Amino acid sequence: MTDETKIIEVLQQVAGKSIQPSPDESLFESGLLDSFSLTDLVSALEREYGIRIPDSDLSPRKFDTVARIQAYVAGRR
Repeated sequence: MTDETKIIEVLQQVAGKSIQPSPDESLFESGLLDSFSLTDLVSALEREYGIRIPDSDLSPRKFDTVARIQAYVAGRR
């Protein structure tokens, strides 16, 4: 399973619905995520990838698209 697929699965869990965002689609502008669901997403990514995401990184810009999330996770490993 690719990282992109894993991230989309995590996003589906957080959003509570089946979604297929494109890699560069803004998850916040499309309404798939908001500031409240960002913390849920970060917690789910930490569990899925066994990484620690510091509070200082809780910026919607870092998690705005699947591609940005993928790059961020790759940098935290």
